[in-house]
Amino acid sequence: MREIIYGVNPVREVLKKRPDRFISILIYEGKERRDIHDIIAVAKKNGIKIEFVDKWRIDRLTGSNKHQGVAAELREFIYSDIADILDSARKKGDKPFIVILDGIEDPQNLGAIIRSAHCFGVHGVIIPKDRSASITGVVYKASAGAVEYIAVARVVNISRAIDELKEEGLWIVGASSEAKTSILDFNFPESVGIVIGGEGRGIRPVVMERCDYIVSIPMKGAISSLNASVASGILIYEAMRARIKNKT
Repeated sequence: MREIIYGVNPVREVLKKRPDRFISILIYEGKERRDIHDIIAVAKKNGIKIEFVDKWRIDRLTGSNKHQGVAAELREFIYSDIADILDSARKKGDKPFIVILDGIEDPQNLGAIIRSAHCFGVHGVIIPKDRSASITGVVYKASAGAVEYIAVARVVNISRAIDELKEEGLWIVGASSEAKTSILDFNFPESVGIVIGGEGRGIRPVVMERCDYIVSIPMKGAISSLNASVASGILIYEAMRARIKNKT
């Protein structure tokens, strides 16, 4: 099954990391594009088919008009396993740092969370197979290509995945607006899995009961909740900051 990605930065980043995944690249032929000279050069070097096409064809292929005149057809995205994520941490000499998403359904949110996870040193992201966004072109675009720089595992059962991580020594920290413990008063463990619930409903009770700690983000505004990707970014950053502090 092929994947469609679009946008200058997502195509560029995937091309840097995994040129072998490309089937073809489509470029809007309407004008000279200095910002994609490197994309064309790398594609030609790797023998990737390049097509210069009308804008409407890219619109139709991507289902969007926000493609910046560049799209690509990729071979199917290959998800990692939890074991791959843990091995990646060990090879780096790190304690595992994992983000577990309990039903993020908006691909924009999933992409933004993956981008934050990569920027803040997370070793991998775990998503469920059902009732969740999967890795698509929209996710690639929202992650600015970070999808190719961080392992993403897709599992049948999030609760069982958490049990597996706990057996590997990770402490599981869930996020809830109703938690009495603020992240300002919480010292994130170094080996940690952070659980983020789905938009609107939060973490499901069956998953919540497997968390070792439940924390909240203190807020002062009239609006009482944050977008899932924004909340994730704050939690991931705080966990990274605690990990750095604990190492010094």
